[in-house]
Amino acid sequence: MNLSKKAKNIQPSVTLAISAKANEMKSKGIDVIGFGVGEPDFNTPLNIQEAAINAIRDGRTKYTAASGIPELKKAVAAKFLKENDLYYTESQIIISTGAKQCLANLFQAVLNPGDEVLIQTPYWVSYPELIQLADGVPVFIGTDEKDNFKLSIDKLEEAVTGKTKMILVNSPNNPTGTVYNKAELTMLADFAKKHNLIILADEIYEKLIYGNEEHISIASLSEDAYKRTVVINGVSKSFAMTGWRIGYAAGSEEIIKLMSNIQSHTTSNPCSIAQYASLEALTGPTEAQTAMIEEFRKRRNYMTERINSINGISCCEPMGAFYVMINISKLFGNKVEGVLINNSMTFSSSLLEHAMVAVVPGIAFGVDNYVRISYATSMENIINGLDRIEAYIKKYYNEFQ
Repeated sequence: MNLSKKAKNIQPSVTLAISAKANEMKSKGIDVIGFGVGEPDFNTPLNIQEAAINAIRDGRTKYTAASGIPELKKAVAAKFLKENDLYYTESQIIISTGAKQCLANLFQAVLNPGDEVLIQTPYWVSYPELIQLADGVPVFIGTDEKDNFKLSIDKLEEAVTGKTKMILVNSPNNPTGTVYNKAELTMLADFAKKHNLIILADEIYEKLIYGNEEHISIASLSEDAYKRTVVINGVSKSFAMTGWRIGYAAGSEEIIKLMSNIQSHTTSNPCSIAQYASLEALTGPTEAQTAMIEEFRKRRNYMTERINSINGISCCEPMGAFYVMINISKLFGNKVEGVLINNSMTFSSSLLEHAMVAVVPGIAFGVDNYVRISYATSMENIINGLDRIEAYIKKYYNEFQ
């Protein structure tokens, strides 16, 4: 049977594959520490849980408008105005089944076959696949660790063509934790204006910033940036609501209408109960969120200091999100139990087999000299996991004993 070539070309998520292998080992009683999938290890705050329960009891379990309930759109608009200095009407906002659906809707709404999207490397694993599903072409722009994995105008100018339609800006960034400052965002906005590009601003990790940087939405920099930007955000990371699957996007009425039409014929409305829970998340108390962020800050500080104390590996300190990219290139060329370690996949597989630690190979993000680990896990797991990594390196890599 001749099935979809487009679907066959989509690569499975390496992140989920590693987690599945780790879970399989755990099911067999093996003590595996997972640094893979990025989701807060905190439970959803109680006030949000109660809002969901009340929504069920109040009978708010029916279909809603395909693009989301008006109350939640109003709350999203109020959040943008208060926190990002951005004014949007309800008709400029869509509520979707997670920020990932917002991304998929957007790519389908604006891309024509062959349209190019500029993405920095390292990148989040789903960006290229979602673009290709929408018949677009991902164009990868390399970044350097010495520059904190930030885009440069020179590399952007080299990559732009007459087919370029969009530039994707992910700040704070997954997987690097990079946060772009105002001057850097202004440079990107000016570049987009010069080449008449749509800006996709993925700001899902907005609240998770730990250094001296502050989150600035690129859409707030100028009237031109506002008009050409679609901002995507959600409640998953900031409120420990990954499983609730609520994301939202804001942009021009024209684009949001197209996204809403697409959504109406694919999933229809997001879960009604999760929408009312998200309404509470955006309008209720934030003490639990503040405590979660402070705990992430402590874990990040410990993790980066500990990694840089281990011979053979290193990292730069992430400013946001909850990931660290570990540079493992010094380990390449060694053999572990007869297996040559020469890329991120062989290292990750060996680490899982011999140290029972699950990390995500950097190749999933377009870079092969790194692995990604998440500090969205307990401090006990972080300490134990990093101890295992150090012991593994000392045991199998002679020059780092």
